[in-house]
Amino acid sequence: MSDDDIRQRSWLKWILIGCGWILFALFFSSEIVVSRAYFGRPLGFDQALTAWLICAFLWFAATPLILWLSRHFPLERHRWLPSALVHLAAGSVLSFLLLGLYVFIMSLVGLEPGQQTFLQAFRGQLVRSFHSEVLTYWMVVGLGHGIDYYRKYRERELRASQLETRLAQAQLDALKMQLHPHFLFNTLNSISVLMGEDLTAARRMLNRLSDLLRISLEQAGKHEVSLKKELEFLNTYLEIEQMRFQERLAVRMEIEPAALDACVPNLILQPLVENAIRHGIAPHAKPGLVEIRAERQNGMVALHVRDNGLGLQSKERERCE
Repeated sequence: MSDDDIRQRSWLKWILIGCGWILFALFFSSEIVVSRAYFGRPLGFDQALTAWLICAFLWFAATPLILWLSRHFPLERHRWLPSALVHLAAGSVLSFLLLGLYVFIMSLVGLEPGQQTFLQAFRGQLVRSFHSEVLTYWMVVGLGHGIDYYRKYRERELRASQLETRLAQAQLDALKMQLHPHFLFNTLNSISVLMGEDLTAARRMLNRLSDLLRISLEQAGKHEVSLKKELEFLNTYLEIEQMRFQERLAVRMEIEPAALDACVPNLILQPLVENAIRHGIAPHAKPGLVEIRAERQNGMVALHVRDNGLGLQSKERERCE
């Protein structure tokens, strides 16, 4: 957000707060006019409105301080007592000062009886209005907390939206990793070669590539799938690789039937198998073997991917999840 936007929002906030205090003055001035008329002591609306506008203006001037106190002394669960004591003291002192300013301004504009001294008028206002002034302070504190909670809620919504965007990007990145460009390029190159040699095989490889991409997109938003679904995707991928490598690639699967319904991370096996083919089978002209095994162990599923590429004689490479 730019500095201009921040300034505009700040101005708009204070304009709305000012309008709120004007409504406050209109509400209570109309209330006192009606009540005085009912009890036979009529009061002009202009006098009542002037008095309450002065009161509203004083509270509007004090609002920034009250909102500052509300932010720095929030009534939260772990610190509500010290914060409440701070607000109780601040509300009492501020109400006392505002009543003094109110009486002083009223005397200047000629709305307080001229026979009374300042102390007499102030004492009368203190007795009549002190408690309501303290309640007004707490009303502003409550509104400040409401505004602050709403702001935090919007910030959480924004963070959640950003996290969803990052998650979607991460899923796309994972999909790119799972369908590595070199695999796609090699597959498309193989299809191109087969188009001139074996049109049926080229069409079959193209269909399997289409199936692979479709399944990848269908499962892109899922965090877990059944092992059976995972193996369906893997078999589609292996069909393409076996068309490419022909007799150079052999695959052996040992899958316990009891493990087929177990949940596993989505697209966990394909990158492991691709890594085994790329580094264990592809660099060598001799036939290679990739073994895939799944079994239940102590209530969990163990997945094993092995290849007989270079280094098998010294230490068999094993990739497990």
